[in-house]
Amino acid sequence: MRQEFLALGTVVGTHGLKGELRVHPACDSPAFARQFALLFWDQAGQRPVRVLGARGHRNMALLRLEGVESIEAAQALKNQTLYFRRADARLEEGQYFIAELLGCTAYDAADPALLYGEICGVSKTGANDVWHIRTPEGQEKLIPVIPGVVGEVDVAAGKIAVTPLPGLF
Repeated sequence: MRQEFLALGTVVGTHGLKGELRVHPACDSPAFARQFALLFWDQAGQRPVRVLGARGHRNMALLRLEGVESIEAAQALKNQTLYFRRADARLEEGQYFIAELLGCTAYDAADPALLYGEICGVSKTGANDVWHIRTPEGQEKLIPVIPGVVGEVDVAAGKIAVTPLPGLF
């Protein structure tokens, strides 16, 4: 389901002496953080903070934020989560945030009246993602996110068309 604010990552420490933050990203790449001029300290979007600089460093995002100008100020923010406004994020066609997929209903592409369940998790396997679908009976089924299995994805409506592999359901 589409959410207005999503987690960018969690502050895990400092970098240098001038208040730069090391942020463990909640996204695929630390470079994702470079696209934002404004982030938020809360999921409701009530506490904005301007981004003065963002860059990737190994598997972390390094952020310089307005008002955080010393190592002491940066250390005080450890374990805080930063959020971004979904409308400010740019994704390529066919890409989705995991948080938006969770809770979506999976239905049969050939027979939309046939509901398989709700997406309750996503695993990254390297070759392709795998979606975890909780059936109405409470079982968890796994489907590969590959062409021919996953059809139309409409996160705004909370619906995903799938053509399951034989014997899966």
